[in-house]
Amino acid sequence: MKYSHKLSDAVHILAFISIYGQADSGVDLSSGTIASSVESNPSLVRRMMSALVKAGLLTSRPGTVSPKLARPLAHITLLEVYQAIESNQNLLHIDPKTNPDCIVGGNIQETLNHYYQNVQTAAETAMAAVTLDMIVSDILERNARA
Repeated sequence: MKYSHKLSDAVHILAFISIYGQADSGVDLSSGTIASSVESNPSLVRRMMSALVKAGLLTSRPGTVSPKLARPLAHITLLEVYQAIESNQNLLHIDPKTNPDCIVGGNIQETLNHYYQNVQTAAETAMAAVTLDMIVSDILERNARA
């Protein structure tokens, strides 16, 4: 099974910009610098930042290295970030190729659709309750304790 790290990386990017985006931080907010924190490559960071800009979560001006959050941290939810960067937003996926002549194979898809939709709804509700403010505050608290 392949796991997507897009949500984690997108939250990382937004938290990095929030924490280091202060004028007095002296930290370069280029995709290269952010990529070194994410341990990724700058082109992936630029693509993710572009998706975050398109979703209205980040602002950026071409030719400058000054990305900023488009809204206060408390007004950006984990669900919004997820929706901005994940092309397939279903958390769980059903195997489309099952044997229709088998009792299980012929009925498993419809049966699982019902349960998977309940899981999807619960996950989205929980994600909507988590703000970037909560995440960044947790990062800073953990750093202060270290």
